Amino acid sequence: MGKATRGPSAMLQLFSIFLEFVIVFIALGVATRRKKWYGYAFAFTFAVYVFYDLALHYQINLPPEFRAGIFFAATVAALFAMLALLLKP
Repeated sequence: MGKATRGPSAMLQLFSIFLEFVIVFIALGVATRRKKWYGYAFAFTFAVYVFYDLALHYQINLPPEFRAGIFFAATVAALFAMLALLLKP
C-alpha cells in the first residue's frame, strides 16, 4: 500500500469519498425500502467509485484492466438505472 496524499486537496478528496459512501447507503435505502432495483445499481456504481477513489488516494497499484473493468461495470449500472428512471411511467 502506498502513502496517502496530504494537504487541502487530499482533505477535499476524502470528504468527496465520504459523500460517495453516504450515497451508497441512500441508494440501498431506495432499493430496500422503496423496492426499486435501480437503487442497487446506483449503490453498486458509487461503491465502485469509493473503492476506485480510495485506491487512488492511497496510491494502491491496481492492474489497468481491473480498473477499466470495474469502472465500465459501474457506468453500465448507472446507465441502466438512469434509463429506468427516464422510461418510468
